[in-house]
Amino acid sequence: MTDRTRADEGVGAARPELGGGAATPSFRLPDDAPTGIPGPARPLRIGPATFDWGTRTFVMGILNVTPDSFSGDGLLAARGEDRGVDHGDDRGVDRREVRGDDRGADPVEAAVAIGRRMVAEGADLLDVGGQSTRPGHAVVDDAEEIARVVPVVEALRAALPDVPLSVDTTKVAVAAAALDTGAHLVNDVWGVGEDDALLRLAADRATPIVLMHNRAEARYANLMAEILADLQRAIERAVRSGIAWESIIVDPGFGFGKTAAHNLVLLRELASLRVLGRPILLGTSRKSTLGRVLDLPPDERVEATLATTALGIAAGVDIVRVHDVRPNVRAARMVDAIVRDFEVPEATRGEGALP
Repeated sequence: MTDRTRADEGVGAARPELGGGAATPSFRLPDDAPTGIPGPARPLRIGPATFDWGTRTFVMGILNVTPDSFSGDGLLAARGEDRGVDHGDDRGVDRREVRGDDRGADPVEAAVAIGRRMVAEGADLLDVGGQSTRPGHAVVDDAEEIARVVPVVEALRAALPDVPLSVDTTKVAVAAAALDTGAHLVNDVWGVGEDDALLRLAADRATPIVLMHNRAEARYANLMAEILADLQRAIERAVRSGIAWESIIVDPGFGFGKTAAHNLVLLRELASLRVLGRPILLGTSRKSTLGRVLDLPPDERVEATLATTALGIAAGVDIVRVHDVRPNVRAARMVDAIVRDFEVPEATRGEGALP
């Protein structure tokens, strides 16, 4: 409410005869207004699992069903479907290290094998994408992306029925097909865009959604203020579209529409995102800013990713989206023990030990 002509409707009258604090007028909440002060995020059910935010950090494993993933983990590249694409950040990656024994396998079989391994290493949910989002990526149409994503989601749902599955897409048709096949979460890398179609789909399906910050150009007058404002507007649009407040997760979009300098400031100021009152997802894994700082190719950026995971958790991040699950799970548990109310287990390696 910014209408000055109605401002007196929300004012408590002065009662000078009572003295003390009642002697001066003050604002009061309108009868139909929320407090405007978000409390701790309430637990969220994503498919077969409940995420109790703040109790620990959750780890999302990345499954790219693409030929041109920047990090070199695209499963279609394993069977030679590069189609002449220049991989950019992908150079120097040993795909045998990325996929292990899955090199050259059918992409669906490879995805299930990698998904099983990620879950065994401690992943709490898996994110499946069929469109590379690296700078200069090759654009694919709805049918192609559906053909890549849906068989993988279907196979993962059958193989890992207790694991929540996320679909990483900006296309309504792809998200709908993935949800029909068994996905439980929509991960929208253009969550701050003006098109509400994906929001309406998530609302119609009562599906949680990740709203990620993004821009077509790295142009800002005030980086953090604009990221927060863009995400707040996205949250409001999502709620207006019918998505429950509790079903919204935000992602500051590390590496999307931001220079390396922007990304480093974003990491430094991550804690400011907590004012949004929503769980925070952070995806820094193997990204080019890490390579720029250390002058290393994607497959040598694990330690840099772990550093950002630790910093992110200390700043209040709830989910980290990563390629290398085991080291990030271990790093997350260590940081959780320091910054959260975490019970230290017995000093024995046995049942309950991390992978």
